[in-house]
Amino acid sequence: MVELRGPGSSQDAGRLDDRAVFPETVDVNIRQLDPIPAPRAFIRELPLTDAMSSLVLGSRQAIRDILHGRDDRLLVIVGPCSIHDPKAAHDYASRLAPVASEFADRILVVMRVYFEKPRTTIGWKGLINDPDLDGRFNIRKGMWLARKVLTDVLGLGLPTATEWLDPITPQYLCDLISWGAIGARNTESQVHRELASGLSMPVGFKNSTDGSVRAAADSCFTAAFEHHFLSINLDGRVISAETKGNPDCHIVLRGSSHGPNYDSSSVAAALEELREAKASGPSEHGLVIDAAHGNCGKDEVREAGVVEELAARIAQGEPGILGVMMESFLLGGHQRPAPLDRLVYGRSVTDACIPWDRTEGLLRLLADAVTARRALRR
Repeated sequence: MVELRGPGSSQDAGRLDDRAVFPETVDVNIRQLDPIPAPRAFIRELPLTDAMSSLVLGSRQAIRDILHGRDDRLLVIVGPCSIHDPKAAHDYASRLAPVASEFADRILVVMRVYFEKPRTTIGWKGLINDPDLDGRFNIRKGMWLARKVLTDVLGLGLPTATEWLDPITPQYLCDLISWGAIGARNTESQVHRELASGLSMPVGFKNSTDGSVRAAADSCFTAAFEHHFLSINLDGRVISAETKGNPDCHIVLRGSSHGPNYDSSSVAAALEELREAKASGPSEHGLVIDAAHGNCGKDEVREAGVVEELAARIAQGEPGILGVMMESFLLGGHQRPAPLDRLVYGRSVTDACIPWDRTEGLLRLLADAVTARRALRR
């Protein structure tokens, strides 16, 4: 067996060059390695303007204030299940922006702009991974498009939300995001808990796919502490990251493979789990409820009904509901992924979404629910 010592070893210093790693021991199952520009290259090409930066910073603080009970508005995260068509995303954002502005005194609307999709088995993994939906996996193009979509949405005056799936992606997009999610499949992952501890925005941990809330509660507790782990910086260099901890992590109830968990008793049970996990911060005030996924069986008609039920409970003064999430797009339902020229414009290629005309009414309903809740508190 060949033994390789470190590059500081005088015996090996002269020969530890290209032979330091033997080809037969690495990349056995790798077909190709395509270099991607460092995050700084994308940021220089698609930078934040002063107005965008103010929007990101201001909306992050507003979200924190809602989560910590300092702002009585409702956080509403709404948008497509995933972004597959930048043009349709811009079209949707242009419709959402004036509605968000109209109801801004009662609800804080953040557009859902998701680029990475976790798959239970296999399937389309999102715009970053396969931007042309044709199996060519042009990740460089996908990363550029993702940043372009985000700057376009911010340019319309809307803050953005996304799910963090890959631990490297945040360095490319983090400056544009006001709220982040850690999905149900990753809520127990140490990598994602460490990642959340260093992210610059509030982060929601979803309950596990089996319905367990404790894992998400433990994640909120863990991410509030400092961590040390390998990462990259804006120049693409490998670094040892030391985080301060994120005090703004919270739970998102998204239902499970066993059914929904948005009912009052499930909310109360989740809040008790948070107390037992000693998760502080937002967890002392409430949580966010995702009307999609397991809470509606991925049925957009049922999802709209869930939002209506939540609005009624908010209007009645039920405590603990700080925010609502829903999946919405220009057209209702969904379709199978395919190249853009073979798709119906404005319809989701992942989970079914509530159509825009229905969405607008639901946003008004949620705003009115906050008005009713305020009247009760007075």
